[in-house]
Amino acid sequence: MQCYKHPDVETNLSCGKCGKPICTRCMIQTPVGIRCSECANLKTLPTYQVSTLYYLRAVGAGIGIAVVCGFAWWALNSILPFFFLRIFIAAGAGYVIGEIIGLSVNRKRGTGLAIISGACACLSFVIANVLLMQFFLGGLLSILLNIIVLAAAIFMAIVRMR
Repeated sequence: MQCYKHPDVETNLSCGKCGKPICTRCMIQTPVGIRCSECANLKTLPTYQVSTLYYLRAVGAGIGIAVVCGFAWWALNSILPFFFLRIFIAAGAGYVIGEIIGLSVNRKRGTGLAIISGACACLSFVIANVLLMQFFLGGLLSILLNIIVLAAAIFMAIVRMR
């Protein structure tokens, strides 16, 4: 027998439902036996099925919380100007942004939502640094430290959406 998708591959396997000959590359192990891709009827989990409406809700909620977190970030950085606290503040802002976006889309997950969450963390960072009047000003060390702080915010925001 020849595989129905790969005619150059010889096989002794067949789909347990429709009986089509399948090779080891085409077979899908299911709880009821080996199936071809059509009979296995693989679907993505509902958690990862994100509609356009959910993306719009994520963008709206993300921009709103990014502005709020940007002002909070600015206020905390004005009061506590220590670098190591800035990393924790950034991570906290990223966490809050990811959590609020997750709540707004009914706990859906996905790459698109992670990108939105990371972009909102960047927006929050920009708002905080524009208000602090130190948007990448200073020497090379200051720029490197700001990049580390931004990376912490983006990382936490993306992790919440994965």
